[in-house]
Amino acid sequence: MKEIKSPQKNWMYYALIVMVVMMLLNIFVFPNIMQPKIQEVPYSAFLEMLEKHEISEVSRDNAQITFADKSPEPKLYKTGVMEDPGLVDRLTAAGVKFAAPIVEPTSPLMNLLFTWLLPIGFFVLIGRLLSRQMSKAGGLNAMQLGKSNAKIYIEPQTGITFKDVAGQEEAKEALQEVVDFLHNPQKYTEVGAVMPKGVLLVGPPGTGKTLLAKAVAGEAGVPFFSISGSEFVEMFVGMGAAKVRDLFKQAYEKAPCIVFIDEIDTIGKRRDSASGFGGNDEREQTLNQLLSEMDGFDGRKGVMILAATNRPEILDPALTRPGRFDRRIPVELPDLAGRVAILQVHAKKVKLDSRVDLTRIARAAAGASGADLANMINEAALRAVRSGRKTVMQEDLEEAIEVVIAGYQKKDRVLSDKEKKIVAYHEVGHAMVAALVGGSAPVHKITIIPRTSGALGFTMQVDEEERFLRTKDEIENKIATFTGGRAAEALVFDSITTGAANDIEQATKLARAMVTRFGMAEEFGMVALDRETDQYLGGNLMGNCSGETQAKIDNLTVAIVKAQYDKAYQLLSDNQRKLHDIAHVLYEKETITGEEFMELMSAPALISEQSQP
Repeated sequence: MKEIKSPQKNWMYYALIVMVVMMLLNIFVFPNIMQPKIQEVPYSAFLEMLEKHEISEVSRDNAQITFADKSPEPKLYKTGVMEDPGLVDRLTAAGVKFAAPIVEPTSPLMNLLFTWLLPIGFFVLIGRLLSRQMSKAGGLNAMQLGKSNAKIYIEPQTGITFKDVAGQEEAKEALQEVVDFLHNPQKYTEVGAVMPKGVLLVGPPGTGKTLLAKAVAGEAGVPFFSISGSEFVEMFVGMGAAKVRDLFKQAYEKAPCIVFIDEIDTIGKRRDSASGFGGNDEREQTLNQLLSEMDGFDGRKGVMILAATNRPEILDPALTRPGRFDRRIPVELPDLAGRVAILQVHAKKVKLDSRVDLTRIARAAAGASGADLANMINEAALRAVRSGRKTVMQEDLEEAIEVVIAGYQKKDRVLSDKEKKIVAYHEVGHAMVAALVGGSAPVHKITIIPRTSGALGFTMQVDEEERFLRTKDEIENKIATFTGGRAAEALVFDSITTGAANDIEQATKLARAMVTRFGMAEEFGMVALDRETDQYLGGNLMGNCSGETQAKIDNLTVAIVKAQYDKAYQLLSDNQRKLHDIAHVLYEKETITGEEFMELMSAPALISEQSQP
């Protein structure tokens, strides 16, 4: 969309024009109107007038003598200074008055210019420069206090539409009604229906909430106001509320239009009487003003309020009640079909090889947001350029997934021969347990190349189809897969390392969720012992049980992880020859694909001395 920028009149430009005009008038016009009043004469003429007693007053300085005659309208004269010792006596004898030095009259315009205008202009210019520097550095501009910083976009027909948004079909369908109302409001008013005053978009970061809001404006063909919630927060009390008033005033002037407030949780957080002094701080005043404005405006005028947040649970109930934000639309992470559609949208911007399989890439990128997928396409294009190719290959996209998941390959980190063997056995331990327990996602790739994220290697598993439910056995097998790396280390080297830190964290998290959230522990049954908060920001668990119950939860978690570790250890011990063979191949090649791994798993064991550590 094209952004409207309010015209800013450069007052310095006009001031410069006025000053130039005044200078030209003073040089070419006023000298002709105001003839000089002091006439320069030779010293002899001065003596002649003195002898005739025609001089009434005289003054002298080091440079010249200035005198006036005795006419009814005295004229002024000036002459040079000569060596004349008896001059004072002759002047006294002639009755001439001595006066202070007479200053030659100058242009009043020049006096005004140099005495008033230039000094004032200089200080105003300095003030403007300082104000601009403070504004750039995050300071305050008194002229902008109380003004909203909303960006206004027009010409939505050249901007974003629903065609540019993929993977969010349910959200687009829910917003179509808003678009239809902005196109044909009379169809709704005739029935007496009123559109929701506000629509709240909630979901994880990067899922396209802002993009959807712009697409609504693009489809409706109306102006689009965009502002972040943090832009309402000001140092001075009352300024945030003033910005809210100014924003809604602008919206009324351009109705029908859409007002989009991003990250509304910044100002819409639940009010707390313990905050500030009596709970009436600047943020709450801003929220109160927003509530008042949303109550006061008429939805039938065509002003639609859209807002986005990834923390809906902390919003004030007064903000989310019917009559304000009436409709709540979830913008979740895309499923497999959605990921394929998103990849196809972003793939139009790059040159793809005809053999690229986007479905396979989408399947490997499970859990990725729209922003992640766009980043993967860009990373693949950059890798193709670095490799000197004109098109993006399948391998570029697969490497891009690994970059987003684990970071870039860390080429300056060289593992010792012993550490490289340990990492190889560790990763093969994961892969073998995943293949042996059954029901796990197939292994897609195993690598022992260090990554910038800190990982010394990783095993990637990719589900063949989208899954939304997990059984108890599948979760236990997943925990066993996490413990497979540590089990392989203990089995082969009779020692353990710090390489299993992340595996331990993931296994513990899953085991605890089985007890506290999934109701998979017989001791507690279907009882929720943890409460999840910030579900769209990774999720944090908050316990709601006694200390005694917490101790039982810890014991059950430890027991689950230990049981799965023992299972993984036993599986690897029963297939130790295969473990040595695959680890030896991985050690030599550093990276093997899922197909190569399955071929090695199905091939006869070829245990030899050189394949053992």
